[in-house]
Amino acid sequence: MKTFKALGLVSLLATGCAFAATAQEAQEAKTPARQSWTFAGPFGHYDQAQLQRGFEVFRNVCANCHSANLLAFRNLSEEGGPAFSEAQVKALAAEYTVKDGPGDDGAMFDRPGRPADHWVPTYANPEAAKATLGAAPPDMSVLAKARGYEVGFPKFIFDLFTQYQEAGPDYIYSLIALGYSDKKDLNHNDYFPIPGGHIAMPRPLSDKMVDYTDGTPPTVDNYARDVTAFLTWVAEPKLEDRKKTGLRAIIFLLIFSGLLYFTKKKIWADAH
Repeated sequence: MKTFKALGLVSLLATGCAFAATAQEAQEAKTPARQSWTFAGPFGHYDQAQLQRGFEVFRNVCANCHSANLLAFRNLSEEGGPAFSEAQVKALAAEYTVKDGPGDDGAMFDRPGRPADHWVPTYANPEAAKATLGAAPPDMSVLAKARGYEVGFPKFIFDLFTQYQEAGPDYIYSLIALGYSDKKDLNHNDYFPIPGGHIAMPRPLSDKMVDYTDGTPPTVDNYARDVTAFLTWVAEPKLEDRKKTGLRAIIFLLIFSGLLYFTKKKIWADAH
């Protein structure tokens, strides 16, 4: 019995040491610095021009591997987003081929895309992407909300008051703009929270990859900021409406609280 206890203790210690070593490696990932975003804070809003530039980066770079299954072409013309015209969205959708059907003959057929269609991925499914790329890239529909990093105590308490909610965008920006610093290992990323920092995606951006038509310098930093803002909008397209509604609710509660206070004073003014 003592032998079994001793073996169990040794096994537990070994597991604990291995876990500690792994945790230490994982902690080697850098913590993203907080960036300045127009959509941050209680009065935040999206920069329409930035979203349009970010879409161009997404379309020409990210979408070569990643999907965005929750994004419909018509969303690109909605208020609060990139706000492309309906004609632009219709022309954009028509550039893609969508499998539809079955037709009258019972067979599936290909047709040009329509504004109501969802974004057409390069690969039909994750398995096809993995067979070609070696790993299945994550869908980008809610990436900005799904990714992030631990802030830790006591900073997260202050974040309750500052309403910091940009951990995802800060992480994405840092990963693609600042993380690839090892020229010997093209798949090493300083911000990737996996032991060793090895990421399946090599450096995705370089200067002058995408042409900007508004005069914005075509640099990695601008590409990363713009596509991060676009992905944030894709993940939370109603962010502006949510913040406006929240502000109205706070103003209403303040007024209502004041009315209740003075009503109470009026009612109980003669009470002894």
